Amino acid sequence: MFDLVIRNGLIVDGSGLPGRRGDVAISDGKVVSVGGRAGEARREIDATGNVVAPGFIDPHTHYDAQLCFDPYAFPAIEHGVTTVVPGNCSLSLAPLRAEQRVAFSSMFRLIEEMPEAAFDAGVDWRWGEDFGGMLDALTGNIALNVAPLVGHSVLRMYVMGDAAQERPATPEEITAMADLLRVCLDAGAVGLSTSFVDIDETYRPVPSRWASPDELDALAAVLGERDRVLQIVHEFFDADLTVARVEQLAELSLRHGITTTLSPLFHSDANHHAVTKVMAAVEAARASGAAVWPQVQTRPIDISFTLDQRSLMLLTMPSWWKVASIRDRDEKLAAVIEQRQALVDEMNSLARRPGAGLGAGGFVVRDVVHERNRDLIGRNIDDIARERGASHGDTVVDLAVDEGLGTWFIRESIGHNNSEVVGELLANPLVHVGASDGGAHVGSFSTFGDTGFLFSEFVRGTKSLSLEAAVKKITLDPATIWGLQGRGLLAPGYAADVVVFDADRIGRGPEVASDDFPGEGIRWIRRQEGIDTVIVNGEITWTADDGYIAGARAGAIATR
Repeated sequence: MFDLVIRNGLIVDGSGLPGRRGDVAISDGKVVSVGGRAGEARREIDATGNVVAPGFIDPHTHYDAQLCFDPYAFPAIEHGVTTVVPGNCSLSLAPLRAEQRVAFSSMFRLIEEMPEAAFDAGVDWRWGEDFGGMLDALTGNIALNVAPLVGHSVLRMYVMGDAAQERPATPEEITAMADLLRVCLDAGAVGLSTSFVDIDETYRPVPSRWASPDELDALAAVLGERDRVLQIVHEFFDADLTVARVEQLAELSLRHGITTTLSPLFHSDANHHAVTKVMAAVEAARASGAAVWPQVQTRPIDISFTLDQRSLMLLTMPSWWKVASIRDRDEKLAAVIEQRQALVDEMNSLARRPGAGLGAGGFVVRDVVHERNRDLIGRNIDDIARERGASHGDTVVDLAVDEGLGTWFIRESIGHNNSEVVGELLANPLVHVGASDGGAHVGSFSTFGDTGFLFSEFVRGTKSLSLEAAVKKITLDPATIWGLQGRGLLAPGYAADVVVFDADRIGRGPEVASDDFPGEGIRWIRRQEGIDTVIVNGEITWTADDGYIAGARAGAIATR
């Protein structure tokens, strides 16, 4: 007798082949049979009218801190995601010396926009300093699979201390980093992440950006020894710099026999030719035999922000950044009033930018503090400004001051506005879906919904991909690229990571404000529609009727 049988569904197994009706039988956390009529089971799921597919894989997340206090990596699982890759952007919670935790935490919170109270309430460093200890602390207490990267910046910090953010490494330090990387890979890391763009709260480049080409080459050599992946965050705002990174990755891939991936690659209305230029470089790299995989976001980027907190929206506005960094609320509000004109001028300058980059253009009021302003929710600041005979910047500042800086604004659909172009890109076999940033930008980016948007926009909408091709993009493709053995396919012997969904309904659901995050602050969450059941390693972990199943802890450290 099987442990579980999913009956009568349309089986889309991840291979890209046409779906077929039948049953999927599961025992001991593994798929036992696929198709036909399975025998009796202790538990059954009727999937009539639904698709039965492998669990989705998200290769670019920042659930590192969240997994310490949230075994479910909310809301990843309800989006059909059964495996996540944390440790991106050169940042992982280990290896890290105890005396470096404060500096690292500040850096992580800034780059990933996690409130200080949430990070401090959830991360207790119970594993000590080493990478293996961190994975041991997660083992047995996670509800989905984790395929962790080790961060390049923390390797530098561990070996070089404060000098990691001051200079290139010496040959001896490079050797020490290579040795440390081997230890992390042997403990379970699937690869190394590095960043060429991130900065810390003082505007200094993160440690990985101080690395010389020789340092990256030495670390790539270790990845080659262990057959692991190199993931980078490139200068996505500049097509020429991105092309240079593709060429660098191709060279590293060929020299060391490694898989490389870069994220994010997205279409921008401000530069229609950037993607074409980058993909030409990728095609040339692949033609040479290099394994270079761009990651494409399916969804437009929405950025929510409040002027009471530091946000990526404010990074290019020094006066706003300085004010938002003030801890005391009364002092912060007083500074806004005192420095009003400079702040207004910066906001007006941002609003005049012609659509290029994050945060350009007008904002929409997302939420307000006072009932008297409730009629402004959903309205564009530019429209409100015209009614008031004021500038864009004056209107933003006036509203924020009136509400004690508590007003939430949103900049919607940045880039990715041409679905036909994005659909063509997603259909390209040389790219895979990634860069969701799940677990990061709490209360800022709408970082959830890539999987649903893939189906609603590009399968049902533009019809750029078939149902089977879309499933393969987020199951077998990332499993193969990342070398996640026994995942990404519904086939006998594979891990029973399964998602049951309605192909006609799956899509991005509404955004809701959630205050159940540790510490203070609102967290905006994009819900999912059309998912019926999510199974992780044979255990039912989430259902549309019951939500998250209490005590579900079948997640594992996914290894190559």
